[in-house]
Amino acid sequence: MKLAVTRTCPHAPHPENVRLSQEEPIPRVTLPSGMEAWLLTRHEHVRAALTDPRLSSDRTRPGFPFLISGQVPVSVFKPSLLTMDPPEHGPARRAVVGEFTVRRMAALRPRIQQIVDEHIDAMLAGPRPVDLVKALSLPVPSLVICELLGVPYADHDFFQGHTTRLLRRETPTDERREKVLELRSYLDKLVTAKEADEPDDLLGRQIRKQREDGEIDHEGLVSLAFLLLLAGHETTANMISLGTLALLQNPSQLAAIKNDPTKTPAAVEELLRYYTIAGLSVVRAAVEDVEIGGVVIKAGEGVVVQIHHADHDPEVFRDPAALDFDRGARNHVAFGFGAHQCLGQNLARMELQIVFDTLFARIPDLRLAVEENQLPFKDDANIYGLYELPVTW
Repeated sequence: MKLAVTRTCPHAPHPENVRLSQEEPIPRVTLPSGMEAWLLTRHEHVRAALTDPRLSSDRTRPGFPFLISGQVPVSVFKPSLLTMDPPEHGPARRAVVGEFTVRRMAALRPRIQQIVDEHIDAMLAGPRPVDLVKALSLPVPSLVICELLGVPYADHDFFQGHTTRLLRRETPTDERREKVLELRSYLDKLVTAKEADEPDDLLGRQIRKQREDGEIDHEGLVSLAFLLLLAGHETTANMISLGTLALLQNPSQLAAIKNDPTKTPAAVEELLRYYTIAGLSVVRAAVEDVEIGGVVIKAGEGVVVQIHHADHDPEVFRDPAALDFDRGARNHVAFGFGAHQCLGQNLARMELQIVFDTLFARIPDLRLAVEENQLPFKDDANIYGLYELPVTW
């Protein structure tokens, strides 16, 4: 049985994967790479897998399942938080988690609001229609993560172009490695400069703390910068575009948050569940025999944790294909679950809330400038989204 990795509907799991999971709760599937793995789709199984230390995130483990051919471990970076296991993962995460607390994120709110307002100002002053992806979705999280890390925003075209190619499943192996090496060289120079200066940004504070503790982990900081730069703009940018589209497609629910912005946080949670844009990016390898849902996953076997499917589990979310801001969707797994849960989720939530509230308050008659069937979805990417979102008013 082959695993489907594209979407036939922007928000719903692929019908073939639904059929597989109905026939067998935990089916054995063949990945596009030709490797085999167990497929977890049910909410309870996904949460169990993501909290079990016997399922490893280390891509060098025997049997680790790569979705596409040529997606081999990239040795130019040290293991990142995303690919670490205990006992290394805990201390590494604790060293940086303080940068993303609710309190620290709240301190960023005025600057994020300013960034959003400036880009909407430019939209209103320019010609119509506007591609919302270029005008708002990409630049807002890119500017935020650049300022947080201390990366020159003037270089955003470089890293956005590179990360876009890395996230496309069809990118050839040689090109993928070339892009990784170029990004690694860029970030190596960036971290080296910060080691000499210790600026008051996330990387500078990590350098200062490591120096106080005894030794700077240069390669670890380069790896951290790569992870945060990639995750910090690509995911939120796609959710801004998709969330805006969903709101335009559901005018009654849009009206509810326009009339009462205190409902926006719940709307953001439901939108995160609805799309779960990183739905196929969570993979693990068993280092010991593990039993989940009555199935024994043996040591050395791979697991694909389909969080998108889990967020549409009808046993947990009634009528999951419906967008319902009143459902209370905080138990979704769009940010993952367990020890590897998304480090920047507080930042992402705040950015989405600010963008949606500000965009529709300032441009209340925003609408699509093309037919919905003309929208170019990222069907070829590991992080789902839109390449363009033409809008007008």
